[in-house]
Amino acid sequence: MLFSFCLWFTFYLFGFVFLLLAPYFQGAVFIGYAVFFVWIFENLNRKGAIMSDPIEILWEARASVIPDLGTRSLVDVTDGDTPNIRMPIRMLSVDTPEVTARSEKRAKEIDQRFLKLAEWIEKGTAPVSNSFRSYILPKLRTGNAGTLQFKQGKAASNWFKLQARKRLKSAKGNRNRSLFIYTSDAPFDSFNRLLAYIAPSYSSKELSVMTAQEKESFNLDLVRSGWAVPFIIFPNIPGERELPLYVSLSVKAEEESFGQYAEPLFLPAYEYRMCEKLYTISARLEKGEKLKGKERRAWRSRYVADMRNRLLYDPEGYTEIPIHYRLWIWPNDLKEAIGMLNLKPSREIVSLPL
Repeated sequence: MLFSFCLWFTFYLFGFVFLLLAPYFQGAVFIGYAVFFVWIFENLNRKGAIMSDPIEILWEARASVIPDLGTRSLVDVTDGDTPNIRMPIRMLSVDTPEVTARSEKRAKEIDQRFLKLAEWIEKGTAPVSNSFRSYILPKLRTGNAGTLQFKQGKAASNWFKLQARKRLKSAKGNRNRSLFIYTSDAPFDSFNRLLAYIAPSYSSKELSVMTAQEKESFNLDLVRSGWAVPFIIFPNIPGERELPLYVSLSVKAEEESFGQYAEPLFLPAYEYRMCEKLYTISARLEKGEKLKGKERRAWRSRYVADMRNRLLYDPEGYTEIPIHYRLWIWPNDLKEAIGMLNLKPSREIVSLPL
């Protein structure tokens, strides 16, 4: 830095002197001035700045970009290259009721939208199969599908907050435990949320005397409570020990009418979201819009397999499988899932996008 300053100072000083002498030496002064400028520039490049050699490696990183990263909260900084930020986690293998209505007033409006959707399904306006029609109409005709979803969503949220507060309390009760977080095959979802199983972090000594149930993840907690239904999506499948637990705990929750199961005609959250999309598409069709096949089917996209017999169904065929045994598969993962899990097409399935 000092060297660069001295060079530039000398450059301007001599420039000023050369200008004063210009009337006497004319062109020679300006030639000398130009030569001196080139010498100064070369020395600045060599000593005032570090010049790197050109490289011949071109690479475009394949990474997941988290949206709105600039708005994430900075929690703290561990060291110079490790800032800690706050980011959302989407808990794997479970689905709890939605609270996207935001208010009871809006939830009642959704009640009416779903009643209208029931009318369109009965008229044949909505693009659904006969089997899905028979399955979904009783749920939409209740007249409170939106209100029930919102009510159950708030109840599930409150239950989880209390459970987290209880289980994260340390043995001495004077501080909160950290979270133990573990991911599966695909670490992020389409909203760039971290896909993970979460549980309280215990010491080795504590783990040595704990029962399997005491060590369970919060994900399993939610299924046990009945406030979450299993929502297992390939390739993020629980391990061989945990997968049967998701099934058995869900079956028990239904038998005991825990959580959502207290209302036999409740909509699982993924079904609620499907009906919202189906309403929008059906409304367009009711207005006379001409939609292509892909647009008409956009309300459902995942294939589903029966975990009991490995039979594969088309996206509307999930209604043939009890809620506890559904394994969901994105179209892009279908070929891999069929090969890895040895899935067999059901009689109802028409075509596969392979």
